[in-house]
Parts: sequence; C-alpha cells; structure tokens
Amino acid sequence: MKKRIYHLIIGGNLGDRIATLAAARKQIGAEAGEILKASTVYETQPWGIEDQPWFLNQALEVRSSIPPAEMLQVLKRIETKVGRQPSEKWHARTIDIDILLCGKEVVHLPELDIPHPLFHQRNFALVPLMEIAPDLIHPVLQKPIDELYGESRDHGEVYIFNFDEQENAV
Repeated sequence: MKKRIYHLIIGGNLGDRIATLAAARKQIGAEAGEILKASTVYETQPWGIEDQPWFLNQALEVRSSIPPAEMLQVLKRIETKVGRQPSEKWHARTIDIDILLCGKEVVHLPELDIPHPLFHQRNFALVPLMEIAPDLIHPVLQKPIDELYGESRDHGEVYIFNFDEQENAV
C-alpha cells in the first residue's frame, strides 16, 4: 500500500482545550496513521468570526496508507469521538481536524480539497505548519510554507501556548 504524508491542523476553543487536543492526537495515532511530527501548541485568535474564545492549534505530520477521501472520513469520526458537535462554519467548537496537505497530491472532490483551499491565508495554520515543515512546497502555489507566511495578509495573532500560565494545565 502507498504511504502518504499528511499535514493536519487540529484545534478547538471550547471545553478543556488541552485535553481535547491530547485526545485527538491519541485517536489520530491509533486510527489515522503514525504521527511523525507535532508542532508546539499555539493559542490563536479566532478566524472568520472573532467574537468567540481563542483557539488552541497544533500541526501534525502523519504517515498513513489511507487514501485522502477515506482519511477525511476517519478524521470526521475522530472529531465526533473526542466531542465535536454540529455547528455553523467558523463558530466555536471543541475540535476541528483539517487536512492541509497530502504530499504533492492535489485532490478536488465534492467534500474535500487538498491542499486546503484557504490554509495559505490563515496564520493559525501557517505558523504551526511552518514550525514542523518550513520548506514544504505548496503543490499548487509552488511556494514553501515560510514564504506563504511572509506573504500572508492575515493579521490574526498566534502565540506559543504557555502551559505554566494555565490553571488546568496538564
């Protein structure tokens, strides 16, 4: 079976954000593939609808034999397992798992676009991805992640999450 390298962004802004990210990572490792790299956890300003709690986000590099359309279904099941409830686009949620890239593959399906069509315009995805794969080339735009970040017009704030400052930190 063909092995693929996926780059995912996981995040959420409701409930115990730290525990939810940990549960998502555990499930991804058990069901989606081997986690090769994980970025630092970042606290990020909401994108799209700003009047909501800030998110925790993390980028993951995952090696898997699961093809993209099936991977999307696996990730949606994981979201449900770790507490995601149906909500409107860009609204507050316990967990969101997005496929940003799948190697050099370009996928256009009714339910899935790879590369993620907006990630190159979102600091909350670019900063964590840049940490683990700065030289990765966007297969459509043909630019490395660090260059896309330099060109981003997104003004959303992204900070390294300081676990020591949190009351309920793990």
